[in-house]
Amino acid sequence: MDDNILSVNHIGKSFGGIKALDRVCLNVKKGEIHCLAGENGCGKSTLIKIVSGVYQADEGEIVIDGKCYEKIKPVEAIDAGIQVIYQDFALFPNLTVMENLALNSEIASKVRLLSYKKMKSTARQALEKINVEIDLKKKVGELPVADKQLVAIARALMSNAKLIIMDEPTSALTKKEVANLIQLIFKLKEQGISILFVSHKLDEVFEISDQITILRNGKNIISCAAKNLNKNQFSFYMTGREFKESTDSLSNADYSKKVMEVKGLSKTGNYENISFSLYKGEILGITGQLGCGRTELALTLFGLMEKTEGSIEIEGKETKIKNVRDAKREGIAYVPEDRLTEGLFLPKSIKLNSTVTRLKEISRWPGRIDYKKMDQETDLWIEKLSTAAGDKENPVSTLSGGNQQKIVLAKWLSRTPKILILNGPTFGVDIGAKYDIYQLLRQYAAEGMSIIVASDDLNEVTSLCNRILVMKGGQIKGMFQGEELREKNLQQEIM
Repeated sequence: MDDNILSVNHIGKSFGGIKALDRVCLNVKKGEIHCLAGENGCGKSTLIKIVSGVYQADEGEIVIDGKCYEKIKPVEAIDAGIQVIYQDFALFPNLTVMENLALNSEIASKVRLLSYKKMKSTARQALEKINVEIDLKKKVGELPVADKQLVAIARALMSNAKLIIMDEPTSALTKKEVANLIQLIFKLKEQGISILFVSHKLDEVFEISDQITILRNGKNIISCAAKNLNKNQFSFYMTGREFKESTDSLSNADYSKKVMEVKGLSKTGNYENISFSLYKGEILGITGQLGCGRTELALTLFGLMEKTEGSIEIEGKETKIKNVRDAKREGIAYVPEDRLTEGLFLPKSIKLNSTVTRLKEISRWPGRIDYKKMDQETDLWIEKLSTAAGDKENPVSTLSGGNQQKIVLAKWLSRTPKILILNGPTFGVDIGAKYDIYQLLRQYAAEGMSIIVASDDLNEVTSLCNRILVMKGGQIKGMFQGEELREKNLQQEIM
């Protein structure tokens, strides 16, 4: 008897002559937690969409619980027990938790009139399956991300899921929420449900995975038991590159030259009485759980949020930063956490996005852009940041997450800022791009740029930063540097 719930055999898929998947194979056993990993653009999403029937493969076959499919439709995949939880969860934000959980079963039963009592009972039973309590009357759009994910998992189980595919399920969760999700995944495994876990976060992958399959450039690279891989091997198989940890920037901060001083900064309802200094060539980390106030603080320093009280000094002179124009004038740049909605003009070209902050400088006179200069500057930064951009006339939306983030960096680094503020600088980017961004930040710090990194990724801030401020409940609760810069110390302060 076949112990695989899913077998993907020699699947091929091309888009416009470009090979997205090249005879890819994948086997997921019943009751197994299997990690599917690879850099952005390696073919993970395409493979998931083929398994779930969204795309049709050009070649190969899919076997689900012993039944073979050359072509599979979404309804067939669901009937076979395949459920996919995408990053956007595919829920209806304007409907209640109860409606999101119970409407499908009500519609399937072809009733003429919906029964509120029956829908409530169905929804409650769905949540009881994963042992969580969520207000059934609350609209899904009002829920925190972690609760939306739980609703999506509960809905998947209502359809008698045998294999749940989770696409980057922890990308927007706090450390505590990640821990809770991992425990839930283990419970699903105990019930015999298989999990295909799509991720490139090393700690999570090795904590939960039984088996790991890695793709690169649309091809199988390796599939083996998680215990047979270490983190360095995992990174190498994903990228084809060997990474060496560097702490070069840690010795470059000049503590005799204060670039920024924040005194008693407060924003009612977000943070209060924040004071710290930033020095020339320093990388300063600000960390804490979601809602601690670090993002609002970063927005205030860049003029996107107005402070209630306190002061900001730049090189010893008190400065009024009421808007982005003021911040830019003082040599401050800001890279937002959500590059898609805040950092890029997605339909516009790579060229425009990489030069948009310098249109005045590359114009012959107001309203007349010097396109030759624009091309030269774009080429310069694409090369400088090792960006895999292809045709710079293409929309920036065509790039992978890591390369999009490099374009956001390029548009601000091109202004040679005195102070660079980054909010979650490697959020949603893969290992290779993350390494490149870290090296880039270390390089600019070594050249004298002062950098603030606001992030909840403790590995990120401990490996990058000279000093780290820990925020909790809108206040600074501790400062760590030197030998104190350890994840364990930060975790104790944050919790």
